[in-house]
Amino acid sequence: MPRDAPAAPSRHQRADGAFELGFGTSPRGTVLRTLFQQAPLRLLFPDPEPGEPPTAALLNCAGGLAGGDALRQAVRLEPGARATLCTAAAEKVYRSLGPATRIETRLSLGAGAVLEWLPQETILFDGARMTRRMRAELAEGARLLAAEMLVFGRAAAGERMRRGAVLDSWRLAGPDGLLWADALSLDAPAEQLAAPFGFGGAEAMATLLLAAPEAEAMRDLLRTLPEQAPGAATLPRPGLLLARWLGGASAVRRATRAAIAAIRGAALGLPPRLPRLWTT
Repeated sequence: MPRDAPAAPSRHQRADGAFELGFGTSPRGTVLRTLFQQAPLRLLFPDPEPGEPPTAALLNCAGGLAGGDALRQAVRLEPGARATLCTAAAEKVYRSLGPATRIETRLSLGAGAVLEWLPQETILFDGARMTRRMRAELAEGARLLAAEMLVFGRAAAGERMRRGAVLDSWRLAGPDGLLWADALSLDAPAEQLAAPFGFGGAEAMATLLLAAPEAEAMRDLLRTLPEQAPGAATLPRPGLLLARWLGGASAVRRATRAAIAAIRGAALGLPPRLPRLWTT
C-alpha cells in the first residue's frame, strides 16, 4: 500500500447473539427438546422451586449492548408444555456511536401451552439507540404472560435519556390471525419524555400482557392491588389483558412485580410469588 494512501476507517466489533429454545412434554412433564445458543447469549436452567415450571435463565455475557449489536431470541413450546423465561439481571443498552441495537424475539406456543416471558428491566443510557421487535404466536388454548420494562436513563445515577432513539414493537397472533399490535417510537426523547401529555417526565414504563380466558378477572384483580405507580389496565379484546405503568423507576418496578405475582397465582395456577430470578 502506498504510504500516502488514506487509512481504512476503524470498525468496532459488534455482538451477534442468538438462542433457540424448545420445550416439549413427556410422562415426566415438560422437558427440554432443543437448545441452540450463540455468544454473548447463554441460557442456564436452575432447579425450579416446588410448584414452578421449568425455568430458563437468560444471560448476556457481554454485560450490556452497544450500537450495532444484534440479538435473535426464539422460544417454542409444544402443545401442553409449560415454562418460564427470565433474565438474571437488568439489561443495559449503552450510548450508540450511530447504529441501533437490534433485538428480535419470537415466541411460539402450541395448543394448551403456558409461557411466562419475564425479563427484568432494560436500562437505556443517554444516547442509546434500540430497535426491538417481539412477535408471539399462540395456538388454541395457549396462555402467555409477558412483561417488559424500559428505564429511560440510569435512574440511580440521576441520568435521564435526552438523546437517542427507541422503536419497540409488539405483535400477538392467535389461531385466526393478528390479535394485537403496538409500537413505541421515541426519536426526540428529551421532548417526548418531558411532554405533559406524553410521558410526563416519567423515568420508566412497563407493559404487561396476558393472553388467557381469565383476562377480565385479572383486570379487576389488578385494580384491587395497592397503587405503586400510575397505571391502567384494559381489555383490547376478549381474553387479552394489557396493563401499563409510568413513573419513577423503583415505583414502576414494584408495580410490575406485584402484578406478575398476583396474575401468575390467579390465572396460571402457579405460586403467587415472583420467579426466584427476580428476587436473587
